[in-house]
Amino acid sequence: MTQENPIAQTEKTAVEKPAKLTVLIPSVDIYENNDEYLVYADLPGVKKEDVSIDLDNGQLTLIGNRYVEAVKGQLMAEFSSAQYRRVFSVPQGIDLARVDAELTDGVLKLHLPKSEAVKPRKIEIREG
Repeated sequence: MTQENPIAQTEKTAVEKPAKLTVLIPSVDIYENNDEYLVYADLPGVKKEDVSIDLDNGQLTLIGNRYVEAVKGQLMAEFSSAQYRRVFSVPQGIDLARVDAELTDGVLKLHLPKSEAVKPRKIEIREG
């Protein structure tokens, strides 16, 4: 009786992850409106599960790992495994409970909502 090990099967089909990835700086666009900061980052070839977003003490860190499988007989490779990494300082007053991110077609869209305390307010003037 032979018993197959499912972990060994997974290892055979998994993409090999290089020990050290080349670090690339992704292109980023940042917008601000009254309600939020909006960050767009280009992460071509990165899967959702390979993205890490950290926001701590006014520092936003975006990391996306791209893994490309080597193909036998390949003569040239300009698109290889790499790590996209970008770090920003962000103003205080981000509502951490409402931060939202989505990855579509290699573009990360990150919503950083402003807390009510830092949003601009119109002050009513009363007649005296």
